[in-house]
Amino acid sequence: MAQANGSLNADAAQRIIDQIDQDEVIAFLRELVQIPSVNPPGDVRTAMKVCADKLTAEGFEVRFITEDETKPNMVAELKRGDGPTLLFNAHLDVVPTGQESAWSHPPFAADLADGRVYGRGAGDDKASVTAQVMGAIALARSGVALNGTLIVNEVADEEIGGALGAHLVANSDSIKPDFVIVGEQTLNRICIGEKGGAGTRVVVHGRAAHGALPWEGVNAIEGMARVITALQTELWPVLEKRTHPYFHHSSATISIIEGGVKTNVVPDRCEIYVDRRIIPGEKPADVVSEIRAVAEKAVADIPGMSVTVDSAGFGGREAILNEPESEIVSGMLRANEYLGFNTNLTGFSMGTDGRHFAELGVPTIIYGPGDPALAHQPDEWVGVNEVLDATKAYALAGLSFLGK
Repeated sequence: MAQANGSLNADAAQRIIDQIDQDEVIAFLRELVQIPSVNPPGDVRTAMKVCADKLTAEGFEVRFITEDETKPNMVAELKRGDGPTLLFNAHLDVVPTGQESAWSHPPFAADLADGRVYGRGAGDDKASVTAQVMGAIALARSGVALNGTLIVNEVADEEIGGALGAHLVANSDSIKPDFVIVGEQTLNRICIGEKGGAGTRVVVHGRAAHGALPWEGVNAIEGMARVITALQTELWPVLEKRTHPYFHHSSATISIIEGGVKTNVVPDRCEIYVDRRIIPGEKPADVVSEIRAVAEKAVADIPGMSVTVDSAGFGGREAILNEPESEIVSGMLRANEYLGFNTNLTGFSMGTDGRHFAELGVPTIIYGPGDPALAHQPDEWVGVNEVLDATKAYALAGLSFLGK
């Protein structure tokens, strides 16, 4: 319900906000955090039932799109006329806790302390799930006139790529959203896109020999040391100069290294994985050739040594970017403007489930409570006020896109 000047109807907005109860919202978040939906194995059934029961009780039509019974994906619909369809998406699976001794709050206790909720998944991504579910419920409870359909789509499998989660939903013939808002930790800022990824595998090949006779072999690990140094000195500085107004600069990091077979054998193979994140304008196909050129040059003068470079991991994904003036961005801006929240547009550095929708041409943005720097860390936490603010923003996003 945007007025002629593009702002939200104040009476309708206030009616919606009045339906948001802090105690109910935070209790719901804590209940979700207390459910260990760690991926792997990624069983989200218990957490999903909590969401589904909550929405069913408020009149949403709930169904599931599922291939693996332990990884259901909820589609909860509030239908109010033949207007556009707005879809909220967030994920219920969480990463492993790591060493629990590193936590000062038990990872699944959902401790509430100093205005924060602590626990694995508190921010990534159950704060966004909470904001979406409770924001949608506030919209439904308000009785404000709507024209269109709101879908609350909480999914499994995001932390390992989303093949059994958002990918299934996005490619389902039964769902055709006009707009998607993906819940992730954005500090309640509007992210109009996300970086792409082009994971790359580099393998140095040498020749094995007895460790006592190293001159008889060709040491692949020593060759890889040259490759790594060359990447650091020749390519990384180039990437730092590739910038974009809405994103951190282009980047790469070596996240895995493997090599050697035994302590007394000259290694004939060493492999690294380069986690390459790309900004709009960069192409995944160019990443491999760029790294290959540096790697081959680094070992070119070593007899008997060769290097192969190819795409790996989640590679081959271009960055996503919406125009700042697009309808999806303007609709979310109306909510943040009304609430007095940050209206500076930005981009998201991490990968999200948004790509599954964006790749099909559906306008998709990322928005949610919490600091992305806290994701996957011990003592992960999210601020109570952040979650409440995001709940209001999601509720008013529904008004912005679907209000009469």
